[in-house]
Amino acid sequence: MKNIFLFIAFLPALAFGQIDRSQQPKPQTAATLNIKDSEVFKLSNGITVILSENHKLPRVSFDLVMNGSPSVEGEKAGVSDMFSSLILNGTTNRSKDQIDSEVDFIGASLDASENSLSMSCLTKHMDKGLDIMMDVLKNVNFPESEFERIKKLMSSQLINTKSDPDGMASNVEFKVNFPNHPFGDVMTESTLNTISRDDVIDYYKSYFTPDNCYLVIVGDITKEKASEIAKNYFESWTGQSSLESEVGKGDFHNGNQVFFVKKQGAVQSAIRITFPIDIRTGDANQIPLTVANNLLGGRGFGTRLMQNLREDKAYTYGCYSSLNVTENGSWVSMSGNFRNDVTDSAITEILYEIQRISENPVSSEELELTKSTMNGSFSRSLESPQTIARFALNVIRYNLEKDYYKNYLKKLESVDVSIVQEMAKQYLTFQNANIIVVGSEDILNNLKKFDSDGYVTILDAFGSQIEEILPADISKEELINNYLLASTSSKTIKEANKKIKKIKSVTQVSTLTNEQFPFPLSLTELWVAPNKQGRKVEAQGMVFEQFYFDGKSGKISSQGKGKDLTAEEIETYTKNEGLFPELNYQKHDITVELLGIEKVNNLPCYVLKSINDKSEKFDYFTVDGFMKIQTIEVETQDGETSESVSSYADFKEVGGIIFPHLRVLTANGMTFTGSSTYEVNGNQKIEDFMNK
Repeated sequence: MKNIFLFIAFLPALAFGQIDRSQQPKPQTAATLNIKDSEVFKLSNGITVILSENHKLPRVSFDLVMNGSPSVEGEKAGVSDMFSSLILNGTTNRSKDQIDSEVDFIGASLDASENSLSMSCLTKHMDKGLDIMMDVLKNVNFPESEFERIKKLMSSQLINTKSDPDGMASNVEFKVNFPNHPFGDVMTESTLNTISRDDVIDYYKSYFTPDNCYLVIVGDITKEKASEIAKNYFESWTGQSSLESEVGKGDFHNGNQVFFVKKQGAVQSAIRITFPIDIRTGDANQIPLTVANNLLGGRGFGTRLMQNLREDKAYTYGCYSSLNVTENGSWVSMSGNFRNDVTDSAITEILYEIQRISENPVSSEELELTKSTMNGSFSRSLESPQTIARFALNVIRYNLEKDYYKNYLKKLESVDVSIVQEMAKQYLTFQNANIIVVGSEDILNNLKKFDSDGYVTILDAFGSQIEEILPADISKEELINNYLLASTSSKTIKEANKKIKKIKSVTQVSTLTNEQFPFPLSLTELWVAPNKQGRKVEAQGMVFEQFYFDGKSGKISSQGKGKDLTAEEIETYTKNEGLFPELNYQKHDITVELLGIEKVNNLPCYVLKSINDKSEKFDYFTVDGFMKIQTIEVETQDGETSESVSSYADFKEVGGIIFPHLRVLTANGMTFTGSSTYEVNGNQKIEDFMNK
């Protein structure tokens, strides 16, 4: 009967919810985590082995991590990137194709970075996988052919960077936060050209050495077997002493500094507000500082930056803050992409939020929500044996407390409102920041007010300082005339026009290659006087795209589907009249502006801007010679902006006209290099580009 009465006594609360929900439940005291210690032992050649057993799946992984300190690469910036791209491309025993084939055959993965080599496979294939891994580690030979291939690929990637605002902002972020520091090494075309195969070999010998390195073994393997494997495969590996060098903490300065990178035709600005911080991995302040950063702008819609700049102001789709803590340098970065017209307002609001979290206590509700999210994320990460092994590696490598990760949740729970404000005051600055903006120069004057000296530093896409654009010393009409004279090898405009009138058609055939594309593309382009055009892209007997414009109508077909040109598109192609459209700008009422002189690949060039309906075009003509060496075209449709960049070189005369025989095309994140041939007044017709 007593048990029945107890049950009945609780019924009202259960049935009618008479629990006091006005009082927030008090959080329970965080428990010490029961994280199983990894097995740790050392080999005679200096390798520290860390083992995390997990027998749930029949897989095992081996991750070899070097312990040398990074050093400044300077004029050879990029050699570490070149190394990490090359190390898996051949040994004295296996070619790249053989390595790839053998790895695929056993269902393994083999990966490398500038300071690590790792292999993962089924336990039953462990010996086969390790045989390949050790062949790469001991017998890598960096084939010359692969070195040249990777170099071309990286050159293409550098071209892509020039049209990627976030990539440009990232380059500048590292350069201004960490000058004369390994983090500040940014590869450019110039530094890439100085890197030789011998430099890559020297890097390998200097940084890939068993001295004080770590071998992390995770998965379905016992301690006895792991010890046997480590000794049989890794203990015979020899090398020189690991490099130990002091690196700085970054550039700490007084007053905000503004850095600007111009992106022609940009309709929005990429903004980074960033600065180095004096903290290292495992510092007592790392956990509470992470809480403060996550409150400010960590991932999610509830952060202060998102609530202000997206939800309240509608300036952007996303604005975030990232905290980057490493042993060799640490920094904070607030970033987002914003419309041109709100660029300065966005900077104001970001700085305001940094100031607000430093000067005013956060609410207990948002603090508890942030801590709860971090708690859940950390707890979920413990499900991975790789996480446990990484914890053990960090404890040893960075000399952390033995129970650093076991006490993580206790440390997280102890973070209160006052500690968050203290962390923000100590580390998050709104007065000594580097403010980076990549965008249209139309916004440049609005940025000066944020610089403590009122001076905006102009940088290129790779973070190097450049001169401000110089005023042109000729008119736009004189530029176009000089371009016409140079392109026809004429002494007078009359002579040039006479040569052009003799040109009835030009066929250009280009073979386009991309290192990541499986086969070359053939691009055939036809121009027929006065304004007919045709284009066909094909490869391996297949036509990928076909286009024609006969002066009045046209059609574009792609992957078997075609559509007629719209009236708007017909008007655009009509205005693009002539072998030299620049001669007809005035006839078609196209707005043209000579912006001035700036350098392209260290060549001073006149910059001619033209606006045709929804597109802006920027043509670059060399000051010395008046040849067009680059065109940037920015097109806006349905609110979306696309950009293409064409670079020209190897100019030769065909049929009385000087044509570029080498072109580099960049669009949609891909770069194609093409060699071209020309036929003047040939037999090809527009009908050849019409679908039958």
